[in-house]
Amino acid sequence: MAKSFNPPGVWAPFGAFSMGVVQGQGQTVYLKGQVALDPEGKVVGRGDMPAQLRQVLENIQAVLAHVGGTMADIVSLTQYVTDIEAFMASGAIRQTFFAEPYPVTTTVEVSRLYDPDLMVEITAIAEVPRDRFRAPGG
Repeated sequence: MAKSFNPPGVWAPFGAFSMGVVQGQGQTVYLKGQVALDPEGKVVGRGDMPAQLRQVLENIQAVLAHVGGTMADIVSLTQYVTDIEAFMASGAIRQTFFAEPYPVTTTVEVSRLYDPDLMVEITAIAEVPRDRFRAPGG
């Protein structure tokens, strides 16, 4: 059975979703799509793709850290962006969070996200080794 979690230090969910879900022995972690919200739920970097991308990746990093994971544990990313050119121009920011082997990645341009000030949303799947994994809430 899957167990969901919402760690401190990341904005609180305001709908029917969790920040992460762990299934099975706790090695595979499914992360909710992260957007550029600070811990209080306020948009970071309106109109600034690099600032929003950095906040999104910091949020993903925080959710993973809550269960003992790191960015190197991510195996798959799905990225939704409102401006593909601005996103592609921000590639150097991704390189500060990821090293080889890079996760598989799908990037899709969309007309907008749930808040028109948001420019990027990224969801991830990670595999956290058992020796580092910490079950959420326990």
